[in-house]
Amino acid sequence: MATKITTGILVSVCLMSICSRVCGDEEITDRRFPESFKFGVASAAYQIEGAWDEDGKGENMWDRFLHDNASRTTDGKNADIACDSYHKWREDVRLLTELGVSIYRFSISWSRILPDGTTNKINQAGVDYYLNLLQELEANNIEPLVTLYHWDLPQHLSELGGWLNPQIADYFGEYARLAFSLFGEHVKRWTTVNEPKSTCLLGYGNTYNAPGINLIADGVYQCAKIQLLAHAKAWHIYDEEFRPTQQGKVSLVLDTPWNEPASDSELDQEAAEREMEFGFGWFAHPVYLGDWPEVMKVRVANRSKLEGLGFSRLPELTEEEIDYIKGTFDYFGLNIYTGLLVSYLPDDDIGTPNYWSDKGNHLYSDASWPESSTDWLRYVPFSIRKLVNYINDRYNPGEIFVTENGWADTGEIDDQDRVRYYRGYLSNLLEAILDDGVNVVGYTAWSLLDNFEWASGYSQRLGLIYVDHDSPERTRTWKSSGRYYQQVVQTRCLVESCID
Repeated sequence: MATKITTGILVSVCLMSICSRVCGDEEITDRRFPESFKFGVASAAYQIEGAWDEDGKGENMWDRFLHDNASRTTDGKNADIACDSYHKWREDVRLLTELGVSIYRFSISWSRILPDGTTNKINQAGVDYYLNLLQELEANNIEPLVTLYHWDLPQHLSELGGWLNPQIADYFGEYARLAFSLFGEHVKRWTTVNEPKSTCLLGYGNTYNAPGINLIADGVYQCAKIQLLAHAKAWHIYDEEFRPTQQGKVSLVLDTPWNEPASDSELDQEAAEREMEFGFGWFAHPVYLGDWPEVMKVRVANRSKLEGLGFSRLPELTEEEIDYIKGTFDYFGLNIYTGLLVSYLPDDDIGTPNYWSDKGNHLYSDASWPESSTDWLRYVPFSIRKLVNYINDRYNPGEIFVTENGWADTGEIDDQDRVRYYRGYLSNLLEAILDDGVNVVGYTAWSLLDNFEWASGYSQRLGLIYVDHDSPERTRTWKSSGRYYQQVVQTRCLVESCID
């Protein structure tokens, strides 16, 4: 925090009067979102709940990762308490109700209901926590969007090899079956795994995230295959055992920046498409089209051969596995924050095998794009429109749900940069819906609260609601962006007045 925040201060909020149709050099649409469009906010269990060892909860791999070495976060802090939402869930629902949102995305802590990750022991206190939350949401006419896995693998399963062990897909299937049976009558939209690419690249190809295993040459590809099989197993369990009675929808959530070619040259155009395939198609292609993207198969196989291997570091998907994974979706769950420029980069010399050399490319940001407080996130509002069009054209998923989108700062209450971010991105999203005909059905802003942001700890804030993490009460305070989003939800309009 650059400035200490005093609870209860009055903040000047510009809200809808910030602009009418043109904000600076940006044109913001004055049309309304369709009445059927669902506005919401998002969170994740490890990032908000706290109560890391209370009421029978088991240890997860992030608990162990940060307890072993506090320096793994920027500020040396962990999520043992986080936003204390395990105890303050009623207050969180009141905030949701005041925001006026119709949907709330949250995740279940696998180790809170299954302490060791297996169904050998069910923790009833954890089950009751989620049932109470679901019933409170239902009482306030807020639809839940529930994620089964948001990066917090039970530590016991991590010790068995985590997402490098094929057996974890079976454990995930058992966990999913239990969750569907316990909570399914309250849930009509599920996501299985959140951002599998991030789990694999940051946790199994780098020491940045838990479990901190750097196997960038081949472990990342093994991790991807097992997470895809786990997702498919959960989808098939729902489809065969629960869909007839519960009538819900299940998919996975994928993330990517929009990758914009740096120039009109053929090499840059090809590089941008290759980046989309390696960074997005890696998971989307098997689910929506079947098998790995061809460019991945060819490039990894070629480089593996030159490295002296008799096999590709990208594990083959058998015909049975291709058929099992393909079509395991009911919508497209998308996390989109920013955009990047992509230019051609000559292939690295054969040396140390790694994912980055497999795909090549030079990624960078346009210097004119406004910066957030974190280096990976810049304001690139056209990115969301281009990306949902790309998904619609390439994968034809039927419907798209934007499950995360948000802006990082260091904790400002009068957070006008975040207001601008939401206004610009939502304007582009609405144009994709109304002008391009893309069937985007909902949007959950990241995030409801200033929560624990993984390796950044609490140094990066993305919430609509400020949380004082130095206060034992974890006091919540509205930000300008929260009030702006509240008005957008109420009016379905991004500016002061809209045409009808």
